[in-house]
Amino acid sequence: MALIRPFQETDWPAVWSILHATFQSGDTYANSPQSTKAETHLAWVELPAATFVACSPDGQVVGSYMLKPNQPGLGGHVCNCGYVVAPEAQGQGIASAMCEHSQTEALSMGFLAMQFNLVVSTNERAVRLWKKLGFTVVGTLPRAFRHQRLGFVDALVMFKELAS
Repeated sequence: MALIRPFQETDWPAVWSILHATFQSGDTYANSPQSTKAETHLAWVELPAATFVACSPDGQVVGSYMLKPNQPGLGGHVCNCGYVVAPEAQGQGIASAMCEHSQTEALSMGFLAMQFNLVVSTNERAVRLWKKLGFTVVGTLPRAFRHQRLGFVDALVMFKELAS
């Protein structure tokens, strides 16, 4: 089981490696495959309200997530998260553990709901996992994602109330 803890700057090389590989694949995140290390650090570490890492039993960073308000002001009670898992660690329950952890953290930070704005419809593993964890599809954005191999595909907006 992965240990999930707050991000420390010494984690950045490992987190950058996972994010860079994820963005370069061009099949799950809207971030440009050419995103720089500085741009990515700003988006994943500096701007979010919190960033966490998932570590293997030997302490190696195998995943990360960031948590931030989905909108400012009057929409600030709904958060948004992004999750990445190292390719060699996929299928081990790390994304599930991070999502569950993020919901607890979001509640402790005062968020009442969580929204995923752009879940790529062809990312079947993620869609299946988010549904299993209680998220519902509240909208479909036709051809909203430019998949590197498949061209334009739909993206889903997924939502879960964390507290009433």
